[in-house]
Amino acid sequence: MAHVSVTSASDVAVTTLNEGMTVFWRADQPIGHVLMHEGQITDARIDHIDDTFLSAVDSQVRIPTKVRLSASVVICTRDRPDDLSKCLSSLPQQTHPPREIIVVDNASRDRRTRDVALAAAATYIREERPGLDIARNAGALQATGEIVAYTDDDVLLHPRWLEQLTCAFDSPEIGAVTGLVLPAELATEAQRHFETYWGFGKGYREQDYDSAAFRSHRGQVLPAWDIGAGASMAFRREVFQAVGLFDERLDVGQAGCSGDSEYWYRLLAGGYTCRYNPASVAFHFHRRTMDGLASQIYHYMRGHAAALLVQYERTGISANRRLAYYHKPRWYLYRLLRKAMEGRSIGDRFLKEEMTGYLAGLLFYHRRRFRR
Repeated sequence: MAHVSVTSASDVAVTTLNEGMTVFWRADQPIGHVLMHEGQITDARIDHIDDTFLSAVDSQVRIPTKVRLSASVVICTRDRPDDLSKCLSSLPQQTHPPREIIVVDNASRDRRTRDVALAAAATYIREERPGLDIARNAGALQATGEIVAYTDDDVLLHPRWLEQLTCAFDSPEIGAVTGLVLPAELATEAQRHFETYWGFGKGYREQDYDSAAFRSHRGQVLPAWDIGAGASMAFRREVFQAVGLFDERLDVGQAGCSGDSEYWYRLLAGGYTCRYNPASVAFHFHRRTMDGLASQIYHYMRGHAAALLVQYERTGISANRRLAYYHKPRWYLYRLLRKAMEGRSIGDRFLKEEMTGYLAGLLFYHRRRFRR
């Protein structure tokens, strides 16, 4: 990883790094990146950077409101006390100090998580039922801040992370804000693969997803997964009373499984706006091993499939069901045929895990539904 400060558009050039990622910054805000592998560009987000864009970045510095919104920071964790300690260490540096830090211990096997949380003066909650959305709900119910911000234990936070999340709630219809999640390191093949094909970053321009955009997608599924990442997201606390808590049926253990994107979709269906603010920055440590990445992708697709059916159940929008049962399986069939005719593609390296996870998600949803 390399981080380069930009004073003018002419400073942005293709990195000379043979391997890794160069992130370009304007003051405290990332504005683009180039990703390299073996001397070849695998991803570049710099074409938008010109003097006009830089001027817009400079003018978008948010002026804090007279009454700053208070924020509770929730970290859900299980059996990763060392990672948790590092994440907690980045919170005292926040330019907007949180009202409280809540650590939800999702059934860890020993006392180390509790000890780390209490040493950081965090509120400690133990949730015996394993599941990320179960833990998220426990945090939401405990929170007292006007804003409830979530991050993960394998994340480091930029000093302005919380300030930029909370300042983005500048109108009452904004129910959720997400931030830019960059890799903290790209030290292994698994981390590079994840960032190339599955990375959390959603670009370098602020974007609002509102009810009008939601209505315009009724014939197809609005891709709520493009709104952000669960490693950096925040909500007005009042929305949990308005539209409910995270759907615990989407839980399959520690791994994040689309409970976040389903919730954003639900907010949009309820008339709220979700905002992506790339000025709020977090750094995520991707899985270091291929086995860990394979498991992660399996669970991602398992959650994605189940979330589509939950979205259909909640909204009645049939495009979710068509995507789940027709378009997505057809896409996988196309990729299988392409692989058979053209040979293996690096982008299909985890195709087996994608497909088996997706099928498991459909079955998982129906088993849970019929047990209700």
